[in-house]
Amino acid sequence: MASTTDTAPPGPAAAGAPAPPVPDDPATLKVVPARHYARWVAAVAVVVLVAQFTHGLATNPVWEWHVFRDYVLSETIVRAVWVTLQLTAYATVLGFLLGTVLAFMRLSRSPVLQTVAWTYIWIFRSIPMIVQLVFWFNLSALYDRLGLGIPFGPVFWSVDSNSIIGTIGAAVIGLTLHQAAYAAEIVRGGVLAVDEGQLQAAAALGIPRLRQIRRIVLPQAMRAILPTAGNEIIGLLKGTSVVYVMSIGELFYQVQVIYGRNGRVIPLLLVATAWYVVLTSLLSVAQYYVERRYARGADRTPPPTPLRRARRFVRTLRTAAAQRHRPVVPIKPLGDIR
Repeated sequence: MASTTDTAPPGPAAAGAPAPPVPDDPATLKVVPARHYARWVAAVAVVVLVAQFTHGLATNPVWEWHVFRDYVLSETIVRAVWVTLQLTAYATVLGFLLGTVLAFMRLSRSPVLQTVAWTYIWIFRSIPMIVQLVFWFNLSALYDRLGLGIPFGPVFWSVDSNSIIGTIGAAVIGLTLHQAAYAAEIVRGGVLAVDEGQLQAAAALGIPRLRQIRRIVLPQAMRAILPTAGNEIIGLLKGTSVVYVMSIGELFYQVQVIYGRNGRVIPLLLVATAWYVVLTSLLSVAQYYVERRYARGADRTPPPTPLRRARRFVRTLRTAAAQRHRPVVPIKPLGDIR
């Protein structure tokens, strides 16, 4: 008589038993982060170079930091900084006003206006700034008197050119005419970035042409104009150092005069560098907030400013510190609550 066995036939695992791991299951794979060895080596090299440069600034006696402290806020240097700011402000305002006129002349349908504007931009972008400044400084050699009258006719009023165009005036004229050529292209590019349908819609509503430009075109073009215009203004601030050839008491000229007397070249150049860094930083901050203002129409929720981010970070630190020092209240079991 054949005996029967109690072995169960092969089948699925019993209920509740853990399933064997699947070889390709992502949960069972060991995750190894990527090793960016080249990035680490580059970061270490940069940190070492920065530390070495900082150590040199602090220990190299050639920098003469005591001379830097004596002159950085001296009356002569502060007056020279004021002259630099004046030249920058005059050339910026007048240059962009003239550049805006030239830009719309190039955009006009008149071939005469287009040709004159294009020729002006071509000439003044071709001549170096220092050549223009020297030319305007010696204008009296070309025209000893300037006057008003009928073209190709009699002159009713004239004045000596040296008395009406001084050294500062010649510098402002040279910087303004040079800046206007670049500002014209900046403004023209911003105007071309505005959709043509905006002008067509404004014309259909009967808005005058001048008001279209002032209220519709320019506010929208400012978003494209401001970044490049900010760079031009910063470049103009540093470019005012070229007027030292005209013996104008701006920052770089005064620094040259001082180290020509005492021989402290390195610390005096460091004084000029520090002031240029401070002034360009202030212009960069102003550019950031102006761009943020004109971006309101396109960005309803602009990102927080660096000041707001700093305040939020400080608030987060205070909240974390307050929670760290707050006493921990033990939670009673439900049975102990009466």
